Amino acid sequence: MTVKIAVHPTGHTTPPAKFSHGVRKGNILQVAGQVGFLPTTAGQPPAVAGPTLREQTLQTLANVKAVLEAGGAGWEDVVMLRVYLTDTAHFAELNTIYDDYFATLQGPPAARTTVYVGLPEGLLVEIDALAVLG
Repeated sequence: MTVKIAVHPTGHTTPPAKFSHGVRKGNILQVAGQVGFLPTTAGQPPAVAGPTLREQTLQTLANVKAVLEAGGAGWEDVVMLRVYLTDTAHFAELNTIYDDYFATLQGPPAARTTVYVGLPEGLLVEIDALAVLG
């Protein structure tokens, strides 16, 4: 039986409930929805990377990458990204940021972007990822 392993990268915020930042089972790694919080210091509340979509998206991608790496994966292992925006006006800018960020990736993952209005105030984007290792 394959063991399910919770993934909690150093510097990530403590989840508000019994959540994991990622879960690996066998060669599958699911990264939970990440947002643009900067790396944390114990005892300090989380801080958003900045007010702009660019700042938050780049930090969110860095947070997804940290979970991938803590789970033994990388961007080349990602088969699906799901992006949640809070504003339809951000689609074009997000696509530009995404294309620049993944410009050198050999096989870009499938992706889905949707508008979701349930993020906490000040957060503009959330991204989760599914990776298959090996």
